Amino acid sequence: MAIHHLDSPTGRIADNVIGFARTLRASGLPVGSAAVIDALNALRLIDIGNRADVFSTLQAVLLTRHEHALIFAQAFELFFRIAEQRNNMLDSVPLPDQARKPPPSASRRVLEALSQPAITGEREMPREHEIRPSVSDREVLQRKDFAQMSAAEMAEVMQLIAKMELPQAKLRTRRTRPDSRGSSLDLRRTLRGGLRTGGEIVDIHRLGRAGKSAPIVALLDISGSMSEYTRLFLHFLHSLTNERKRVSVFLFGTRLTNVTRALRARDPDEALAACSSVVEDWAGGTRIATSLHNFNKLWGRRVLAQGAIVLLITDGLEREADSKLAFEMDRLHRSCRRLIWLNPLLRYDGFEPKAQGIKMMLPHVDEFRPVHSLSSIEGLVAALSRAPRPTAVVPPSRSLNEWHHAGSR
Repeated sequence: MAIHHLDSPTGRIADNVIGFARTLRASGLPVGSAAVIDALNALRLIDIGNRADVFSTLQAVLLTRHEHALIFAQAFELFFRIAEQRNNMLDSVPLPDQARKPPPSASRRVLEALSQPAITGEREMPREHEIRPSVSDREVLQRKDFAQMSAAEMAEVMQLIAKMELPQAKLRTRRTRPDSRGSSLDLRRTLRGGLRTGGEIVDIHRLGRAGKSAPIVALLDISGSMSEYTRLFLHFLHSLTNERKRVSVFLFGTRLTNVTRALRARDPDEALAACSSVVEDWAGGTRIATSLHNFNKLWGRRVLAQGAIVLLITDGLEREADSKLAFEMDRLHRSCRRLIWLNPLLRYDGFEPKAQGIKMMLPHVDEFRPVHSLSSIEGLVAALSRAPRPTAVVPPSRSLNEWHHAGSR
């Protein structure tokens, strides 16, 4: 195979490398001008007729963080596929037959980056014609239902979720730490301080209870009735997982799947792709009782210790509602410090708990909250940031008992 060079008069490899770098920057990867120059110099030393060598060279020069590897691979595949179709790529960098198959599901970030005028070569509109969201637009976005949002609004909401100050509620433990307002005497530090004054005790040191963040366990329904909300909830749980140490996430539809390790990836698109690869029942039926039974039996003692807070995210539309559901809900409620049920059906003003599954689940939760808009997620963050109250926090003007009795009428 002949070795081709960048100064080939028939090629446009330099333009493609620059365009590829713009795609990476638009996708959120840090790629500077110096890295582009290094990439062009590195490509002079390899056989650019070998696609694998080109990929490895660009990856070694342009990729700086391991969590960006998936985005880089998707951007490389899509960018050079589009470039070949437009006859903008060097003839000496052919796509092998196995690479001509349909590409895997790429992240929205890469697709949006490729659609930008700076990447496609289209003329960019002047900045004065850009439409910026006003304060009133942001207020509307705060209350708008996720299911009614456009793709641009969803992307903006995901960015706002990533910037949220996530909860840091503290639980009191039996461990102690130095505290000037503590209730117990720190005898060791007090006597040690007295040695500096000839045995005379001048300062009295005290100890207070140490605190630590409460563990959070999320059970997310990914059945067909929740499909319009699943992606945004996963983005929120990904942010929560990366900001806190003790967070466990389980997805359930017809079966239960632990995706805690998959969500540990720093890049959100890589984390969601990892979840997709391990979950087999996306947008299927709902078996809440069976999923809760498997969770209580296999995972309850592992993740619910030390006062965990459980977030149950589901609409409660159980396909097989019977006494088993009530039993598993009661078992889950008794095993955790606080059980918060987040239901997108509460977006309706006239919501009544008439479904059999909802009526069986309601008596066993501490809080019943809506989770259909950005403002409702902000309310959840505020609720998780404060210490649990002895009485339940529920939708305005209705108690849990009133919701339960309304469903039995």
